[in-house]
Parts: sequence; C-alpha cells; structure tokens
Amino acid sequence: METFDLASLYAQGQSETLAFESESASVLHLAETFSALANTQGGTVLLGIDPTNNAVKGLRDIESARERALAAGLRCDPPLVLPRPATVMLEGKPLLLVTVPSGLPHAYALRGKYMERDGKKNRALGPRQLRDLLRQRGEGNFEAQVLQGATLDDLDRGRVDAYAKLFLTDVSSRARWDEGTLDLLYRRGCLTKESSAYRPTVAGLLLFGREPQRLLPSAEVVLVRYSGTEMSDTFIRETARGSLPEQIRAAEAFLVANMRKGARMSDGFGRQTLSPLTTSFRREEKLEYPLPAVREVIVNAVAHRDYQIRGEEIRVLMFTDRIEVYSPGRLPGHITVENIVQERFARNEVIVQVLTDSGFVERLGYGIDRILRQMKEHGLPKPLFQETANGFRVTLRGAGDQFISADFDQTRYRNLPLNERQTAALKILHKTGRIGNRDLKEMYPDVSDETVRRDLADLVDAGLLLKMGDRRGTYYILK
Repeated sequence: METFDLASLYAQGQSETLAFESESASVLHLAETFSALANTQGGTVLLGIDPTNNAVKGLRDIESARERALAAGLRCDPPLVLPRPATVMLEGKPLLLVTVPSGLPHAYALRGKYMERDGKKNRALGPRQLRDLLRQRGEGNFEAQVLQGATLDDLDRGRVDAYAKLFLTDVSSRARWDEGTLDLLYRRGCLTKESSAYRPTVAGLLLFGREPQRLLPSAEVVLVRYSGTEMSDTFIRETARGSLPEQIRAAEAFLVANMRKGARMSDGFGRQTLSPLTTSFRREEKLEYPLPAVREVIVNAVAHRDYQIRGEEIRVLMFTDRIEVYSPGRLPGHITVENIVQERFARNEVIVQVLTDSGFVERLGYGIDRILRQMKEHGLPKPLFQETANGFRVTLRGAGDQFISADFDQTRYRNLPLNERQTAALKILHKTGRIGNRDLKEMYPDVSDETVRRDLADLVDAGLLLKMGDRRGTYYILK
C-alpha cells in the first residue's frame, strides 16, 4: 500500500475516488460501492466512518469487517479480487482501508446493474455510458477460465501453502486440502467451484502449477544473450518454465549472470573469490543495467501478457547495447504507448494481485514510473515502448561500448596473479571488446596453442571473460 497521510485523506471528504462506509454496511451495499469505484477509476473505501455525517466511529470487529469486504468483492460480476484490506488508525479508532485498484479489465455488475462513482454517490450507468464502458473494457477474461483436464492435482501444494501462510495462521500440511486454503484460493480467483468440487483457473495454474506448460505450452520465457548488437548464430539460450514466480526468478538470474559489470579491485570493497587464479580479492561492482528496472520489466511482461495467445512466448533478448523484452498481446483497454506512464489497466487482475501479495508487484503503479526513474539515476536513456502487430516490446538501452572504459586500468587487476599474456589479452578486450585464440597467438608466436587456450580458459574460470561460439568460431568477451 502506498504511503499517505490518512488524516489528510479523511479531511478531503468523500469524492469520486474516496468513500466512507459504516461498520453496519451490508455486503451488498459494499459490493455496490466497490463495483462503482471499479467501473470509474478505482479508489479507497474507509470502513468505520458514518457516511451521513463523516464521523469516525471505528470498528469493533476488524476481522469480521475484513471478511465482509472481501466477500463483497466476490458478489460483483465478475468477482472483484481486492487487495487484502489494511487496518489503519484514525482519531485513535481502528478503521479498515479497502483499495479498489484502478485500471481493472472488466465492467463490474451487481445483480445485473452497472454502477459508477458520481461525486460522493454511486449512480447507475445509463445505456450509452454502459456501452462506452463495455467497449473500453472489452478484454476477454481468459485467466478466470478452467482448462479441460485441470484438477487440484496440477497445483504444487508447497507453493500454495507458502502463499496461504501470508493470510492464514493455521495452514494444514496434511496431504488432504484443508477448506481454509481452498476458500482463500477461491476468493483470490485461483479456483472455481463446481458442485462443491474445486478446480484451478488459468491464473491458479500459472501461479501455483507443478507444470503449467502441460496445459499452457506457450506460458514460458525464452532468454537469449547475443554477442553483438544484432541477432547472430552465436548466442546463449535458456527457457524459463514452471510457475510465474519461478519464471520471474529464472529470467532475472539469467540477465544478471550475463550482464556486464564494472569493477574496481582494491582492499576497500566487498570480497569475492575467483578461483583458480586467486583465492580471494576485493572489488566493487556496478551492473550494466539497474537491477530494479530490469526486474520491473520482467514482472510486467509476465503479469500483463495475453496468455490466450498460443504459439508465442515472452522473449527476452540481450545484446551488447540493449535488452529487449517482448510480451504477446497488444496493450489492453485504453492504454497506449503515449499514456502508459499515467494510465493503469490490468489484463490479468488475479495474477497481478497474487504477485502483489507475494511481493513481486507494487500494485498501485505497475512499475513504469520506477523503470524510468531507475534508468535515469543509472545514467541511461529512457526505455523505448513499442506496440507491435501482436504484442508489446520494452527496450532498455545500455551504455554499449562506453560501459567499460577503453583505457586499461591495470590496478583493477593488481590482486590477481595474471601472467604477461593474460594482461595483454585484457588490454585488447578493453580496447576492442573481443579476443580470439588466434589474436593472442599472433602476439606470442613462440607459445603453444594449448598454452594460449589455457590462458584464456583460466580467465573464463575466474569469472572475468565469457566464452562465445564453438570450435574455430570461439572468441571471448568481458563478462
């Protein structure tokens, strides 16, 4: 939840984005207010304030109020999956703060009636306003569907229990599913209930599945690292599979492992071991790209892609001067490249909410503004946002050849037992960006081919170089 001044929020009074509700408000009345806010621009509900005179009454039973608020969201059609309401204090009295996110992907009804927020009140939408809303939010709700053959056995119990412990104090570790955990997943939109039998939704499979790719083969992330600024036959490739949290972690690890690092070695910085050249040395590292920005781009791609598109995966392509992240599915709803920083729209609200609960996503904002800020603070250009024929691409542009200085600083390697040939190889790499066995052999013609190969291989083992290509096409770049 974003940090704000609760007293100032309360002083503003009820509005199009702020509603007060008393503890006695019925589930249906709360559902009406939630759906009205969701159909407008989202907002906040403070539960425990008398809406007739704005008097702070407080709540006698916080947990009961929280359950009724979550139940109210589920009474909407389609079910409105809300962030877990937070307990706050105002004038010494406990209130419940319920956030209705902006940018939701559907038009929400209650008993067939569509509402909107009009100033301080909820108002029924007229035919024209309803048509406009439905046209604006005409996205399919694929994440809520149940795939043929999907059962509870497709879910990983360990992942489910770890998530359930964020909300429940008593999570059974027995083989049989306990009702509390099943009800939690149902209320979060990860399960459906058919004739008292629970089945996982697409969102549930993606978030907690043992092997989601069995039913959703394209739900994976392809990771490629090229040796230059264009696609070539020389590359490193991995595929991140499993649940969405696993894919996010694997993609981040791949990018960090293949990202260049600026390093200065001295006794004043963090300790790292490079074997076999040395047992230990000290160096300070600066990643080529700001890690928070890279993480946000990956999380956004995973959270907001269109999983209904088959045959296309998220693709993360890493070049020497940029990182490109392509996500299947054009921008949803009213979002455009021009307004993407200011506007919000979640194609997969259940996935976004569960990733938020799990700490991957800051729900309010979705990270675009943070990506811009992190890139600027890192001294890099603004990201490039592009909509393609059937998808969306984010490009993080790096410093290219300027990231590592062309001037060789031998003090950087003073704690390493480098021989003359290895020092010469590093000088070439800092000037040209690459070196092959033949290049080093031409400088030292009296040394055997095997010795040259071993010199460069030792630098790879030490974590200083990255080997590219194979056999006669082998060459090395600075890691």
